[in-house]
Order: sequence, then C-alpha cells, then structure tokens
Amino acid sequence: MSDTTDLPAPDIEGWTCPAPLRDRPRVVMGHGGGGVLSAELVQQIFAPAYGGEALAQLGDSAVLSLGGARLAFATDSYVVRPLFFPGGSIGDLAVNGTVNDLAMSGARAAYLSCGFILEEGVELDTVTRVAEAMGAAARTAGVEVATGDTKVVEAGHGDGIFVNTAGIGVVPAGVDLRPQRVVPGDVVIVSGAIGVHGVAIMSVREGLEFGVEIASDCAPLGGLVEAMLAVTPDLHALRDPTRGGLAAALNEIAAASGTGVVLTERAVPVPPAVANACAILGLDPLYIANEGKLVAFVPREHADAVLAAMRAHPLGRDAVIVGEAVEAHPGMVVARTGLGGTRVVDLPIGEQLPRIC
Repeated sequence: MSDTTDLPAPDIEGWTCPAPLRDRPRVVMGHGGGGVLSAELVQQIFAPAYGGEALAQLGDSAVLSLGGARLAFATDSYVVRPLFFPGGSIGDLAVNGTVNDLAMSGARAAYLSCGFILEEGVELDTVTRVAEAMGAAARTAGVEVATGDTKVVEAGHGDGIFVNTAGIGVVPAGVDLRPQRVVPGDVVIVSGAIGVHGVAIMSVREGLEFGVEIASDCAPLGGLVEAMLAVTPDLHALRDPTRGGLAAALNEIAAASGTGVVLTERAVPVPPAVANACAILGLDPLYIANEGKLVAFVPREHADAVLAAMRAHPLGRDAVIVGEAVEAHPGMVVARTGLGGTRVVDLPIGEQLPRIC
C-alpha cells in the first residue's frame, strides 16, 4: 500500500464552498425545529423587529412584573400530525406544552387561552374529541381555559386542526429560574426516559412497528416542579426538552450561561424501544422531542435532595443525574461515551422529526 503522505497536495485555487445550509431565502421545515435555524429566525428577524427586555429573555416563558406580582407568560402553537397518537392528542399537547413552559419558570399555570384554526371539511366529531381532550388535560393540570378564538380556512389551506395556547401563572417569591444562573459545578438531572414522544408520533405517522407500543410521555410538569422547589427555591435552571430534544435544551442553557456541559452518555435514560427505533432509522435519541420530561441544573449541595424529591413524584420516579456544568469549553455540550471517548453534542440545524408538536 502506498504512503498517502507522498501524494501531491490538491490544487484548491478556484474552489468554492457550497452555500451554507442556513443561507436560505425562504422558510424551510427546519425553521420550526427548535435548532440553529429556529434560533436564527428569532435572532435575525423577530427579536430585532419587536425589541424589548422581556423578549430578550428567550426562555420557555417570559417572567414579567405586573401590579407588584411576578408573572410567567408563555405561548405556543401546535401543528402535530397525526392529531391523535398513543398517549395523547393535539389537545393534550396544547394544554401540557404551555403549562410546562410556565413551570420551567417556576410558575404554576393559572389561566390559558385557546385559539383553533380549523380546515374547512374537518369533521365536527374530531373537533369535539380535541376540545374534550383539552378540557380533561386542563382539569388534570389544575388550569382553566379562560378565553379563546376560532378561525376557519378553506379546504386545502390547512391540515385539519391547528391549535395555539397562551398561559399565565404566578412565580413564587424567591424563585429565579433562568439559564444565566447556571455555574460550573451544577448537577444536570433528567426527570426520566427521553425520546418517547417523538418515536410515538413517528411510529403512528409512518406505520412502523417496533415490537411494543410506544406511548407519548405528554404530561403536566407543574406538580413535579413544585416538589423540587419545596426542597429548595435555589434551583438554577429548568427546561422541558421538546423540539430538538435534550441536545437542544442543553446547548441553549450552555450558550446562555457561558458554561460547558458534560454528559455521561450511558447515564442518559433511553428506553430500549426508543434506542432500537433510533438505531434502525439512524436517529440520535438526544435530539428527539419529549413532552413530559424536564432537565434541571441544580447546585451540587442540593442535588441529592432534589433527586430524591423527584423520584418520590410519579412523573420523576426515573429521574437520574446525567452530567454537570463545567468551566471548560464554555457554550459547548460534550458527551462521554461508553467507550471512554468524548463527542460534541451540537445544537441541531433543523429537526429530525418535523411536526411532532
């Protein structure tokens, strides 16, 4: 075999690199994926257009001072396909997603708004099922749907039903949850198995079978967060890793805090069914959406007590420590692999599985 070091260097004069993936004049599906493209859409178009200190927080919800109270305010739109899936529906997602965004600021949701965009021709029985699912989810979460709106678009100009929800809740005194509070030494805790929601949606959408039914983890996290705050109000940051999965949530926190994050890959709880599905389809579980999980950055001195409180709650019984914040490689997330190596866990460009929430 010849020695490649003897080969002449390639003549690169006149070479041009292809246009960057993100340099697009039109919206692509990845702009809604919670990754790099989504961030650029916000940073380059929406934030400059709107301005304001509240928007600059860029959290799951904005924390506002109003009339002497600290309120959390969140909004989200849901375009999931199919509308019904194992473990939930677009109605469950619309309630729990906004309730969870508020919970990530430490707030317990009080009121929601609900906007329906219906496509002409959708069956009223389907609308009824979605509305009833929303009502049941709201009662479970202890929140009231207080106002709403309905619009109808012509057949062929929608996809059955789209839903928008917005919510408000009160942030307790002494609670200050935001990624900028994360410091080296903080312990990273995940509340349970990841990747379940995204694989559940995909299995129904694509008609795939993995030997066992995979149901979405869609659930309201307000009670779990209250149990954690009862141990100490000095939690530093919470995120629910929805679009872009655990990888996106960790990268956002690392970038905002200026710390590095080190994951122990084998410690991340990935159910066998999710791992098998990802292996077959060439997906990474770290990037798959969740709808009933959270990731917490907790001061090391409180980590054991917070973990115990999480495991005592039904939605945190499988909580586990998966890593820590570090001084090294600020703004970057890396994973220590089972083979003793290290790999970079980047913020995704777009989304492995679109239309999952």
